[in-house]
Amino acid sequence: MAPLPPGRTVFRHRIATRLWHWVNAVALFVLLGSGLGISNAHPRLYWGRYGANFDHAWWQLPRFPAWLTIPSGYNLAISRRWHLFFALVLAFGLLAYMVASLVNRHFTRDLLVRRGELGAAHLAEDVRDHWNFRFHDPDDPGRYNTLQKLSYIVVLFVLLPLVILSGIALSPGMNAAWPWMLAVWGGRQSARSVHFLGMIGLAGFTVVHLVLVILAGAVNEVRSMLTGRWRVPETGASE
Repeated sequence: MAPLPPGRTVFRHRIATRLWHWVNAVALFVLLGSGLGISNAHPRLYWGRYGANFDHAWWQLPRFPAWLTIPSGYNLAISRRWHLFFALVLAFGLLAYMVASLVNRHFTRDLLVRRGELGAAHLAEDVRDHWNFRFHDPDDPGRYNTLQKLSYIVVLFVLLPLVILSGIALSPGMNAAWPWMLAVWGGRQSARSVHFLGMIGLAGFTVVHLVLVILAGAVNEVRSMLTGRWRVPETGASE
């Protein structure tokens, strides 16, 4: 297949993907900010069932500044309200996206990793392309490269379920209904530690994602996530 001519517009993202992307972006922003506000109430992480001031913490967290937390002033009750509401937005949004992606075959069409794509030579080529700011296949710019597929798979099927399920385990109401939920994680403090580590993974993915969007051409990339259509650039990211 010949490379697509610069300036041509191609369809990249279906409506379900675009809607979920923006709902998820807002939910993650609020969850990260409110989660840091909650962390400031007791910035220490433990393993096991118990965690208090005189117990051994495996990680002493910093006190996060007001400009990073929601709300900007310390208020544990309000941080929890924001966190719990947008946790529901995140969880049900992910469920709706999963169902839609199974129906429209987004997973099998765009995220399925073929055996050849996991070869060392192919992965090394993908790394070189990213290093040289070549993020799109000029013959098929709508196709996800292997590093994109692997990162999205980790987020969708590992990190998001991890933070949602560990968050559910931390809910007192859920503990009362299903006491075994905390036992699965090895105790409340273990669930809290896993929840925080999952948040770090999602925050790291978000930062890398934003950097790559800027490097690949922010206007073009954001437009494609708003309208579904992406314009083949004259030079740069898709060469």
